[in-house]
Amino acid sequence: MTTTRLPRKATVLLAGLVLAALAGCGSADKEPAEALGSAAAAARQPVKAVPAVPPGLAGMPPLLDPNDVYAADRPNRLSPVVKDFPSRVYVPNTTSNTVSVIDPATYKVIDTIPVGIQPQHVVPSWDMKTLWVNNNRGHTLTPINPATGQAGEPVEVHDPYNLYFTPNGKYAVVMASMDRELVFRDAHTMNRVKTVPVSCFGVNHADFSADGRYFIVSCEFSGELLKVDTERMEVVAQQKLPFEGAMPQDVKISPDGKTFYVADMMAHGMWVLSGDKFDVPKLLPTGKGTHGLYVSRDSREMYISNRGEGSISVFDFRQNKLTKKWRLPDGGSPDMGGVSADGKVLWLSGRYNSEVYAIDTVTGRQLAKIPVGGGPHGLAVYPQPGRYSLGHTGIFR
Repeated sequence: MTTTRLPRKATVLLAGLVLAALAGCGSADKEPAEALGSAAAAARQPVKAVPAVPPGLAGMPPLLDPNDVYAADRPNRLSPVVKDFPSRVYVPNTTSNTVSVIDPATYKVIDTIPVGIQPQHVVPSWDMKTLWVNNNRGHTLTPINPATGQAGEPVEVHDPYNLYFTPNGKYAVVMASMDRELVFRDAHTMNRVKTVPVSCFGVNHADFSADGRYFIVSCEFSGELLKVDTERMEVVAQQKLPFEGAMPQDVKISPDGKTFYVADMMAHGMWVLSGDKFDVPKLLPTGKGTHGLYVSRDSREMYISNRGEGSISVFDFRQNKLTKKWRLPDGGSPDMGGVSADGKVLWLSGRYNSEVYAIDTVTGRQLAKIPVGGGPHGLAVYPQPGRYSLGHTGIFR
C-alpha cells in the first residue's frame, strides 16, 4: 500500500485541529473518530483571503475616532501648541489690504495689520504655529505670529488664492486660481516642490478624505470638481457639475468620512457626493448664494452660509436634512469664517457689507455686527481645537 505523506506544515495544522476538536471547540459530544473526521474536513476547506485595507497617507496622524474625522475638535480641546494664544478673530479685507483683529470677548477691533494686495484667507499652518495671510494679487504670504499678533516678513508665493496642507504635514497646497495650477510646496519653507496644471478654471476650496489619500477641489469659474491623489500629487478624476452656470465654493467632508459636501453659489445649495466613488452629485437647496460650510464642535451639525440672502442654514448629519434657517436681522452677506473654540459662536465675514457677524450656534441669534475693512473674506477664528491644521480658514483634525 502506498502511503501519502503530508507536508510538514499541513501535518502540524491537522494535528492542531485534532487537538482543538478533542479539547472542545464545538466537538465535546463527538467520538474521537468523528472529531478527527471533522477536523480533517476543516483542514481541506479553502482559506478565504482577508481583503487588504489600504493604509492611510504615510506620516498622517491616525484619527482619534475612525467614525468621526472631527473627534479632535471638541469644545476647548486646545493643543499644547496653541493653548496660551490669545483668542482672536483675524479678518482679511480684500479691498483694504489689511487684516482686522477682533477681540471676541468685547466684539471690538483691537488692531489693523497692513498686508499685501488682495488678502483672501487667513490660514493656520499645519503645525498651528503660524497664520498665513494669502495676498492673492500681491503674490505673497504674510506670516502672523498668533502668540503676539505681530506680522513677519512676507514670503513670495505666486497667486495664493487659498492654501491647504496635506494631512501628514509634508506639503502646503496653493490654490493658484488665476494661474490654473495646484502648487505643492514645502509646508515650512514654502519652496515649490511640484506644479500641477489643471484644465478647469478657478480652483479655490478643498477638503481631504478621512485617510488623507485624496482631496476634492472645487473649480469656481468652470463649475467642475477635481479629485487629487495626495501622495502622487496628480489629478486622478474630473467632472462637470450637472447645473448650468454652477459656481462651487467651500468643500467639507462628513464626520463619518463617507460623503463630501460642496457649496454652490449659483445653484443655491450644496452638492452631495461620495468622494471614493466620485459619483454624480445630488443638489440639496439651502439658500441663495450658498458659500461656506462649518461643522459644529459635536460633529452633529453643519452651518451653511447663504451669502445672497443673509441667512445660515443648519444641516443635521444624522437626520441627513436641513433642520433650521437663521436670518440675519439686517440682512448682509455672510461668507466665510469659523466656529469659536467653545463651539458657542459662529463667526462669518460680511463680504459686501464691510462687517463681521457673530452668531449664537444654539439660537441663531446675531450677537454682534462689527465694522471692519473693505471686502472681508476668509476670516480665521484662532486658536481652535485640534491636533493639526489642513488649512483654509481652519480645518482641524
